[in-house]
Amino acid sequence: MTIEQPALHIVLVRPEIPQNTGSIARLAAATEVRLHLVGPLGFSLEDRYLKRAGLDYWPLVDLRTYAGWDEFAAVHRDIPAKFFSARAHRSYLAGAYARGDYLVFGSETRGLGRDFLAAREDRTFKIPIFEPGVRSLNLANAVSIVVYEALRQTELIR
Repeated sequence: MTIEQPALHIVLVRPEIPQNTGSIARLAAATEVRLHLVGPLGFSLEDRYLKRAGLDYWPLVDLRTYAGWDEFAAVHRDIPAKFFSARAHRSYLAGAYARGDYLVFGSETRGLGRDFLAAREDRTFKIPIFEPGVRSLNLANAVSIVVYEALRQTELIR
C-alpha cells in the first residue's frame, strides 16, 4: 500500500530484532503511517519472525527501505525530524508534533549513537523511565507511545 502524503513517518535506523519491526509495521499499517527501514538491518525482510509479528498486515504497510543513513538522508533532505533516545534530556511530551514529521528511532542495543544525537540535541526527546534500573523501553513500545502522542497533537486520531 502506498499513502501519497502520510500524516507521519516512522524511521527505524539499524533495527535488530525482527519481532519489534514486525510489531511496528503493524502499528504503521493501523495508523496509516509510512515506515522507513534504514540499514543495515539485523535480519532479512523475509524473516519468519518479522512476518509473524506483522501478521497478515504487511500488504497494508507503506514501507520504504534504505541501505544506510547516508542514502536515507540523501533522499530526505531538510525534513521535519524528531529523534528519540533514552539518553535525551527532554520528554517526548515537549515535542510539538506536526503533520509530516519523521519520528526517528535507533537500534535496540545501540540507539542512534552519541555523536549522531549530539548534532541533533535540539530535536531529541526521551520517554521518561522512573525506575533507575531500567535502561530503556522496548523499541516497539516506545514507537507506539510516540506515534499516538503525535497523532493526538496533530488531531489525526479519529
